[in-house]
Amino acid sequence: MMQGNIPSKKKPLIPASPALFEYLWEHNREVKLPLQYEDLLRYSASVPLFDQSGVDTLWETVYFNESDRREINSALTNIYALLKMDGDTRASEHLNVARIDFCTFGNTKPFRVRIINRLNDNYDHFYIKKADASRIYGLELEDLLSPNRVIYMVDRKTLIEEHVAGIPGDTFMQKNLEESTFNQIRIAKEFIKFNERCFVRLLGDMRAYNYVMDITPDIEGNQYRLRAIDFDQQSYEGRKSFYLPQYFKENNPIIFLGINHMTSETVKQYQLEERSLIATRVKASETQVKSLLDVMIQDELSTEQKVEQLKEELAYHHKNDAFRKCTTMGQIVLTNIQLLLRKDFKQSMIIGKPQV
Repeated sequence: MMQGNIPSKKKPLIPASPALFEYLWEHNREVKLPLQYEDLLRYSASVPLFDQSGVDTLWETVYFNESDRREINSALTNIYALLKMDGDTRASEHLNVARIDFCTFGNTKPFRVRIINRLNDNYDHFYIKKADASRIYGLELEDLLSPNRVIYMVDRKTLIEEHVAGIPGDTFMQKNLEESTFNQIRIAKEFIKFNERCFVRLLGDMRAYNYVMDITPDIEGNQYRLRAIDFDQQSYEGRKSFYLPQYFKENNPIIFLGINHMTSETVKQYQLEERSLIATRVKASETQVKSLLDVMIQDELSTEQKVEQLKEELAYHHKNDAFRKCTTMGQIVLTNIQLLLRKDFKQSMIIGKPQV
């Protein structure tokens, strides 16, 4: 791995601007919630949460006083109805809050809520986090430019996100790479496409625990899709390599699959396929993409030093001076997408020795 390819320091929380809130309202992302993030900080006790193997998950299960618990549980089931049932609370009477977990690390310090259906004991999760402009832009770009739809809501300083189902990337690489050659090729192909998606929209820090693998059984073998689950590092860091998952050593097991099964010509083909798909998505949602980027280019999402570093590195990478005119991270993202649409986007991945 390129030395120092980790966040330079903990990213500060960036408040959403009035213009971003206006965009969210126009596109039905801003919703009046019955509970705010700070309300959950009133918990009275917590215990460490361990997985089925007895390993500490680094989450804590939190507990509330009885008077607070009834009020909070009612608000959480209503939020779930807003998130999954368009606000129709008629089915909420069958829902219970089974558990609330708190993660003490990370920028948004999320709460994870487990909702259970009393009729069949089926459960689902959603997250309550501190609203952060970088993360909101990341979620919205994911919804517009990736093959994945994203459900989230914002109310003032509170962000609600759906749970993204899948096997965490680090767990997947530990347990699921001993597949048939056919499936290994498909895994390597999906990583190439994921690498490309991250680099085009400048989503950083895609180490193995920041994405999941979604597996769909197919007629022959499986279909695979990598899905980002952490968007805090959307367009914040200054190093180009930070936006390329190939440069994180945690991803080396999949990189080795590419080395074993892919030629440079095949890699280029899959890159071009993914860029074409991204361009198609941009054109299909052209008005909304433009509206989002019009807001993003005005926001200060990083430091001047990081903006200067990234625009210089991308100008060198793409051999294009348009980046040197950028003064914000939003302008850099816009320039990247414009190069993509003009089919002037340079290759971002070369088959060779993995990073160490």
